[in-house]
Amino acid sequence: MQLTTESTAMGRLKELAVKAADVISAHKYVRLVSHNDADGLTSAGIICRALLRKGIRFQTTIASRLAQDTIDSIKSSVSDGDLVVFCDMGSSHAELISQIENDVIVIDHHMPVGDSPAKVAVNPHYTGIDGAIYLSASGTTYLVAKEMDPDNVDLAGLAIAGAVGDKQLFESANLHILEEATQAGVVSVKKGLKVGDGDIADVLEYTPEPYLDITGDRKKIHDFLDILGVKGTLSEMPQGDLKKLTSSIALKLAKHASPEAVDAAIGDVYYLEKELVKNVYDFVAILNTCGKLEKAGLALSMCMQDASGVEDARQLTIEYQRSIVAGIKQAEGMLQQGKNIWYLVAKDMDNTGMISSTVVRYMHPEKPCIATNEVEGIVKVSGRGTRALIAKGLDLSYAMREGALAVGGQGGGHNIASGASIPPGRVQEFIDIVDGIVGQQLGADAGGKK
Repeated sequence: MQLTTESTAMGRLKELAVKAADVISAHKYVRLVSHNDADGLTSAGIICRALLRKGIRFQTTIASRLAQDTIDSIKSSVSDGDLVVFCDMGSSHAELISQIENDVIVIDHHMPVGDSPAKVAVNPHYTGIDGAIYLSASGTTYLVAKEMDPDNVDLAGLAIAGAVGDKQLFESANLHILEEATQAGVVSVKKGLKVGDGDIADVLEYTPEPYLDITGDRKKIHDFLDILGVKGTLSEMPQGDLKKLTSSIALKLAKHASPEAVDAAIGDVYYLEKELVKNVYDFVAILNTCGKLEKAGLALSMCMQDASGVEDARQLTIEYQRSIVAGIKQAEGMLQQGKNIWYLVAKDMDNTGMISSTVVRYMHPEKPCIATNEVEGIVKVSGRGTRALIAKGLDLSYAMREGALAVGGQGGGHNIASGASIPPGRVQEFIDIVDGIVGQQLGADAGGKK
């Protein structure tokens, strides 16, 4: 029964992808807007490469969020007959998209809110597939690209990277794409530690995921590796040493981390045989770094096979990851505990999304984590949960949206990972509202004291 339902859902999703592919292929010019994280950047890379192969001209904008200024920019840069395509955004912005008079296509995986004004909206949620877990925006975009031309199967590696970037499961629709990619020789799979390549001591020092009790501490790392008798580059490490290393890290994680964090750290490592950076974790880290540091052009050029900036991007990423690790260590001392959430109130702190994700995955998996950060007169909020909490009823998209609306802001996203923008001076009020909503969703207080 499960297989039949899944097959039906994929069939319906393919129908939507065919409609979008037909509309795109009929146009001579596309105005593309996509998100600035790894999933959004790989989505843009997929559609841009598909358009190039069709000889369709395009202009791309990478944005951190869909707001009025983005819409104004689109309206001022399109002509009659141009097509506007949104990737990894647009499903909950009907009021903004409706301002665009041109034909619009939305290719997304966020939970839709309201009726879409788009000519075609391709979203796994419309067919019963959970886009927060089983299909990324890049995976959805890949399905559209495949309908534009079956030879676009070589773009599947970008879809895999987007799914990894959004911490998705390789089941359901993602598994369909992965199997297609491996059969076509686009992606290969090896067992190991799910981190980027490099000298193991360096990797443990600057890699924020998995976050261990030795992360960022060179002496503790050397002591740990000396006890194991392990050293050298991960990709060249003897199988016995690699097994010893992964087992020891699994034991470390089992003490505090969520079960999904252990699964996320050890298992299948994907190698993107057709992309410039083969190890998917290196590639995702580079894309996220470039997006955060407003170097989206560099990230997109790598997705489009321009090798000129790869080494600069690698070095930039290592330094950025070091700063993330330092930020997590700083945040550890700032954490506060509500009735049903852990929360952090910060000012001018980078990487609050990564910090809240680390807290709930590796330190305190029993409650979701909400991190607020005041920057230039706006408080940006990142909320993160776990799949175990989702199974108990957690929906951060609803909690963040309702909490933000109550204090004059806006929010939304996935049930497991969501964001908001709220006015300064309303932070504690927002925290209390979200804490209460989460308590209702989980059926009772998650424990602890306020």
